[in-house]
Amino acid sequence: MPGVATPGIQFDEPPIFERGAKGRSGASIAPLDVPAVDPRGVFGSVTRDEPAAFPEVSEPEAFRHFVRLSQWNFSIDTQFYPLGSCTMKHNPKVNEWAARLPGFASLHPFTPPHLAQGALEIMVNLQEILAEIVGLDEVNLQPAAGAQGELTGLMMIRAYHQSKGRAPRKMLIPESAHGTNAASCTLNGLEAVAFPAGPRGIVEPEVVARALEAAGDDVAGLMITNPNTLGLYESAMPVLARMVHEKGGLVYGDGANLNAVLAKARPGDAGVDVMQFNLHKTFTTPHGGGGPGSGPVAFVKALSPFQPGPVPTRDGAGYRLDSDRPQTVGRVRSFYGNFGMMVRAYAYIRELGPVGLRQVSELAVLNANYVAARLKDLFPLAFETPSLHEAVFTDRQLEQTTGIKTLDIAKRLIDYGFHPPTVYFPLVVRGAMMIEPTETETKQTLDQFVDALHQIVHEAKTDPDLLKTAPHLARLGRLDEARAARKPRLRWSKTNDAASEG
Repeated sequence: MPGVATPGIQFDEPPIFERGAKGRSGASIAPLDVPAVDPRGVFGSVTRDEPAAFPEVSEPEAFRHFVRLSQWNFSIDTQFYPLGSCTMKHNPKVNEWAARLPGFASLHPFTPPHLAQGALEIMVNLQEILAEIVGLDEVNLQPAAGAQGELTGLMMIRAYHQSKGRAPRKMLIPESAHGTNAASCTLNGLEAVAFPAGPRGIVEPEVVARALEAAGDDVAGLMITNPNTLGLYESAMPVLARMVHEKGGLVYGDGANLNAVLAKARPGDAGVDVMQFNLHKTFTTPHGGGGPGSGPVAFVKALSPFQPGPVPTRDGAGYRLDSDRPQTVGRVRSFYGNFGMMVRAYAYIRELGPVGLRQVSELAVLNANYVAARLKDLFPLAFETPSLHEAVFTDRQLEQTTGIKTLDIAKRLIDYGFHPPTVYFPLVVRGAMMIEPTETETKQTLDQFVDALHQIVHEAKTDPDLLKTAPHLARLGRLDEARAARKPRLRWSKTNDAASEG
């Protein structure tokens, strides 16, 4: 059973800037064979007075430093990541191989269309496949992340209203929606109008009716996540969409949780007018991995004139980039989007096909409900409404009897070799613990995770201090998270280092 760390083990690893020595190098560079040039003659006043303070380390120092850091870190290739709302699932490595094929990876974005027909064919095919998956008319691949897809979709909604001579500002957003929705509205000059979900955790038509009545003629639309951030399906969607449309508004559907309904339900069939995909969540790119994302938007034909351009399109037997779009909202990203993410998604979809995509949803929902069934007697579910791809629990019962909170459970899970689930989100649930097992995890892995939580609850009742001081086996103990949030240090410097020691 995991306990406390063994005394005397050295886990410290200083920043690479604190390693090495002046003049030390791991590279062999040939002498300069052209005349030296004074950089001030090229860069003028922006030239540095002193060389950049790069680390000067040998090859073994550099390799050991980064390998050690990787071994101390959690990764989807080594551990189970039950992060709710983030879909941290294992992704097939063949898709990484496909994106790294030289013809794709080395293709310059300025390559003229007649020399990039293969890439354009993949983009056009992907647009059409994604549109079919969600039941909408067209897809634009340009946005570089899910949140940017939200921003783009709302820009298109605003442009649509302006084309009708209107300028409504109010966007209705339930409290169970995705966390970035309100920010996307604000960036678009729209007003996010929050309203509560019903007692079952889903939006009730009568609540929306009151919100619509209060907004009057100033309704730009409804922005709703389905399945919502509680993991629940918004079963009243067709009714909600009709109510908003009757007021002249449009419906934005956040597609962040699409892996719960693939080949099962299409947002367009339920009345959604525009939505974003999170290709890096649903279609095979690790979420939150530090690399580029991809957030295409799908939309009804009425919004087509306003999409970002240029747009890859068919041109007889070939393909071209259509730039003749006078009503476009403009570019939202340089070039045409993150092409490598598109190749990964295309390979994933073609490999799975319709039957495989349906199984993705079936397994995601099955795994989440299995975890919920095994844990509901340990932690109360936030809502009794059947969940889809994730389950949300509350710590209220455990805290009342032991004083142990969600954060203590999360920290102790690290000692058992599991990355903690999402905690204290969504905000509408007290002491929330959101678990999303994803479709890629086996029953054996889920059983190990559940067993660990059962053991942790036993520890909470018999030795609560063990949890309150966890983690014990990680490289670092419990950090001051409040200080880290209020006074973040986003880069290393000698000044910051000295200040922290003082």
